[in-house]
Formats: sequence, structure tokens, C-alpha cells
Amino acid sequence: MLTISAADVDACLDHAGLVETLRGAFRKGAVQPVRHHHTVERPEGSASTLLLMPAWSDFTTLGADEEGYIGVKIATVSPDNNAIGKPAVMAVYLLMDGKTGEPLALIDGQRLTVWRTACASGLAASYLAREDASRLLVVGAGALSPLLAHTHAAVRPIREVRIWNRSPENAQKVADQLRAEGMDAAVATDLDAAVGAADIVSCATLSTVPLVRGAALKPGTHVDLIGAFTPTMRESDDEAVARASVFVDTRAGAVKEAGDIVQALRSGALKEEDIRADLYELARGEKPGRVSDDEITLFKSVGAAIEDLAAGIAIYERHGAR
Repeated sequence: MLTISAADVDACLDHAGLVETLRGAFRKGAVQPVRHHHTVERPEGSASTLLLMPAWSDFTTLGADEEGYIGVKIATVSPDNNAIGKPAVMAVYLLMDGKTGEPLALIDGQRLTVWRTACASGLAASYLAREDASRLLVVGAGALSPLLAHTHAAVRPIREVRIWNRSPENAQKVADQLRAEGMDAAVATDLDAAVGAADIVSCATLSTVPLVRGAALKPGTHVDLIGAFTPTMRESDDEAVARASVFVDTRAGAVKEAGDIVQALRSGALKEEDIRADLYELARGEKPGRVSDDEITLFKSVGAAIEDLAAGIAIYERHGAR
């Protein structure tokens, strides 16, 4: 069995390539049971979340070999980790032979997760962001932030990146990294003003209160919401949801777990039938994405096991070819 490190994951993937891998996966489909979602209570501090995300492909899916693959991600989310300088998300990904169940690879799950999450947002933006979108605002300064900037730049002509974070020092670190990688990046200090100036707002936080306000959005903006993976978390307010055409990665996951969707459904700001499409429908051409330049689009991602499986297969097959 191969052990594939975070550095190996980075060496195997590129942003545009993984966006296309995910596009193909959503077109073809895979079996993905509802993920197991458990709260791990702590005597002190915030509770952790344990996630188990299985999926498997048969001979018709994902361009795999005749028998396909089985994969499962085991992940934890511990919000208090930030205070001790550790990532909030920890994970491993186990990829197995689809016929025998033989373990093939144990892949660094944290790195796989940030790559597939960023590229799922890039896939959505390829249908939902304006073709001329050039100003990107990234809300949050975690491990996802640099990958979100590069992934959006792989699908749209991004010229300017602004980073907002509750801690300006952390936002500055991300901006410095992106500048060193050749991007025009700087820190945003006024969140509402930065939202109003952006063509794409990509939000990846652990917030439980709205950060992206609908009143601040200009016509034509694409809003990309990645945090709020439980019903009690939220990154946007009701007005943002109500003003937008709403899209999700998977309908079942979004209406059950995504705080931005669950809370808007509860308040009446959104009706379930108003969710325009999921990534399956967009990738298969069954539903349209953006239909006008002035339309505000909102994509809510909670993560799907098919994304992990597709990325895991790509990493394994490319690692073996290196």
C-alpha cells in the first residue's frame, strides 16, 4: 500500500486539471452514502466533529479501471486547533481496490480535502461566475485561502485578490504568500466594502454568524460559500440568499447540513424548490448556470464524497505514473 504525503498530493495535482476531473466525476456519478456526522463533546472548549465519507465507483464511472475503486475519508474538525497553531481540519483518505477491497493508498486527507474543496468551487464558478470576473475576495485565511485564489484564477481572468480575516495578521500572511506566487494580492480591512467591490466572493471560515451581507452585494457577483458545514454555522445572511440564484454541490447534503441553506429555509428566505441546480445537473447540462450578467449567483458547498473519491483516484494514478 502506498503512503502519499501532502507534498506528493501537491506534486500530483494542478488546479485546472482537478476542476476537469471533478467535472467528469459529477457527469458520471458514483455511489456515495450519506456521510456519517458525529459530534465529539469536550469537557472544555469547542466540540469536535467526526466525519466519515465513503464512496465507490463501478466500471462505468470516473474513468477508472474495470472494477473501479472504493474510498473513505476519515476527518475531524476541531475549531480550537487554530489557537494552538494547528489546522482545524485533520483527515486521512483510504483508497481501495473496487473488486477485492485491497488497500491501495493512504493519502494525506488534509491536503486532498483543501484541493478538492477549492476545485469544487472552481467547478461551480465555471458555470456561475461572470466570464469577465476579475476581482476576487477571499474571506478567511486558513489553509484553503491560497488554493481558492489559484483555482478561481484557473477558471476566470482574476487580476486582483483581496483577503479579509478577523485576524488581519493572518490575512497578511496569505496575501504575502500569494504575492510571492505572482498574484496581485492585498489585505481588505472593510469587509462590506470589499464584498461590494468583488466579482467573486469566496468564503471559507468556521463562522457561526453571517459575514457576507446581501445588502453589500453588487449585481453580477458570484458568492462561493464553503464553511458552515453544520446547521448552526453560517457565512451569509438571509438577504444574500434571497437576492441570489442559489446552487449547491449536492441537494441532499445542502438541505440537511449546510447552515446557510438550512437557516434560510427555516426563516422562509429560501424555498427548497428555489434551489436552481446542483453540480450533477450543471455538469450534465441538465440545468443552466448563470443566465445574465446582472444575476447574483450563490453556490453553497458542504463537501461530497464523490469529490474525495475523484481526487483520490487522480492522486493515486498520477503518483503511480511518476
